[in-house]
Amino acid sequence: MKKFWKLAATAAAASLIVAACGGSDSASDTTSAPAAKTDLKVAVVYIGTTEDKGWSYQHEQGILQLEQELGLEVKRVENIKDDATSEATFEQLAADGYQLIFATSFGYGTPMARVATKNPEACMQWATGAKFLLTKAGGGEYADFDALPTNMGTYFGAAEEARYLSGIAAGKATKNGKIGYVAAFPIPEVLRGINAFTLGARSVNPEATVQVTWTKTWFDPTLEKQASESLLDAGVDVLGMHQDTTAPGVAAQAKGAKWVGYNSDAAEAAPEAWLTAPTWNWGPFYVKTAKAVAAGTCPTDEAYGTMADGMVTLGSFGKSVAADTQSMIEEKKAAIIDGSFAPFTGPINKQDGSAWLKAGEKAELGFLLGDMTFFVEGVVGSAKG
Repeated sequence: MKKFWKLAATAAAASLIVAACGGSDSASDTTSAPAAKTDLKVAVVYIGTTEDKGWSYQHEQGILQLEQELGLEVKRVENIKDDATSEATFEQLAADGYQLIFATSFGYGTPMARVATKNPEACMQWATGAKFLLTKAGGGEYADFDALPTNMGTYFGAAEEARYLSGIAAGKATKNGKIGYVAAFPIPEVLRGINAFTLGARSVNPEATVQVTWTKTWFDPTLEKQASESLLDAGVDVLGMHQDTTAPGVAAQAKGAKWVGYNSDAAEAAPEAWLTAPTWNWGPFYVKTAKAVAAGTCPTDEAYGTMADGMVTLGSFGKSVAADTQSMIEEKKAAIIDGSFAPFTGPINKQDGSAWLKAGEKAELGFLLGDMTFFVEGVVGSAKG
């Protein structure tokens, strides 16, 4: 089995090789695998419900594609907290003979790794994680990279690309320059999304600010609504989000504000508020991985998809997004896809005004994944939560 990242605990100095979901690199040995056997036992664990019209819903669309293309029936396990208690869920699935198990939330990483180590016959796949993060957060359990299980892969994508584009829509939509952002946890994944969104907004509205409120939960419609209302009451007229439901959009529409969603194209939840959203296309990854396991291989790739390979997408434009704004976003999207532009390209300052990236300098992916622990200039709030 292959290991695609040999990263030390210090991500900034690490060497990173990325196997993108749709790429033709060394991960391609799984693409020619025979069709999956109909008796392959596959399970997926969700932090919320597939009816959330957000994160779990969008993964569910990929699972449905897997079932349709390969003739499988996948077991769903919903509403499982992404903390230490999830280990029991993975243990049970392994004991029940599931050969391929997908875990769709960041906090499942260490519990899944523990179960994978004890169940080498099962292939484990962890969404949004990276193996070197286990070496940093495993409490010494995985201090040595080679101690990690050899039957576990990870998968995620460059949401920061679509975040930047959606920030342009927000920057153009705000009338008072005050944008709000409802965020889950202060981890690099969320921080880089907020930062990319802010950079996009300020690329078209240099004086705009993005005020962040933390919920400390991925899935809680009530808390998400309350956090959204607090931002709207504070005067923001556009909301962004890194949450799992459409509650921020509903709150924005009720106050006559605009909304940038996340995960899925959920314009119908708040059509008057809708601007656009960073969205996901998980189906090709799920199909490809199941084919590999059916052929006898557990991919241990660290798959990181992009807009270029189609894992990361941008949702539809709301009716209030002007044609010239749409054209501007499409032009920048094309530059991201052809590689001529990356969201984290200097000059970029940190929140306190100190320099981070020089003009023309691009942030390394390893740094973005593991060491982005700060906000960029224009963000209001604490990056520590």
